[in-house]
Amino acid sequence: MKLAKYIANLGYGSRREVMRMLDNGRVTSGDGTELTEGDDVAHADIRVDGEPLDPPLGSILMLHKPVDFECSTRGSVRTIYELLPDRFRLRSPIMAPIGRLDVDTSGLLLLTDDGQVNHRITSPRTHLPKIYAAELANDLTGTEAANFASGTMLLESETEPLLPADLEIIDSRRARLTLTEGRYHQVRRMFAAVGNHVVSLRRTAIGGLELGDLPEGEWRTITPDERKLLGLL
Repeated sequence: MKLAKYIANLGYGSRREVMRMLDNGRVTSGDGTELTEGDDVAHADIRVDGEPLDPPLGSILMLHKPVDFECSTRGSVRTIYELLPDRFRLRSPIMAPIGRLDVDTSGLLLLTDDGQVNHRITSPRTHLPKIYAAELANDLTGTEAANFASGTMLLESETEPLLPADLEIIDSRRARLTLTEGRYHQVRRMFAAVGNHVVSLRRTAIGGLELGDLPEGEWRTITPDERKLLGLL
């Protein structure tokens, strides 16, 4: 791929705008050498205005999503793209969420511009486990774990039973729930079905990939080894 098109696809501007950047000497190699359209340079050695490029095409990002942010490009409240470089919204293809967290849920959110990876991770056939930490309005009764693990639990207005889910009780009003499917507001609806209410909800892991100590509102690129934790080789 030509250098101008490559940089344009990363959201730095139209191809014509990037060509002007090249003409004006704003695109250089790591040692400061000005680059031209015909140069074949590795992603890691390209600089724009002296700064390294954003993560390359095909990357996967992890974001610690706060509450009150929507997983969309436009919304009635703030969107996750306010937490990311503005160019991510302009990439071709766009750096898009892998699945979603509702506006009242925080925690681990993955994003990628690779549609095949997005589909593979979100496909119902994958059954990739997702772990949620829930704080509840009422004390747990002790019967919830068996109900959630039964494989016979039905949510309101649905006819297909939920797949078995693992509930780990932390204390009387806090629990950790592991799901292998992703129905609409599933965690909140599961606790509502047993007479409780979720006060706060945070996703802490997807597959073997954990949110860890990534600060709220911050993001980073996941490593090749971490891709394996999502079942990606």
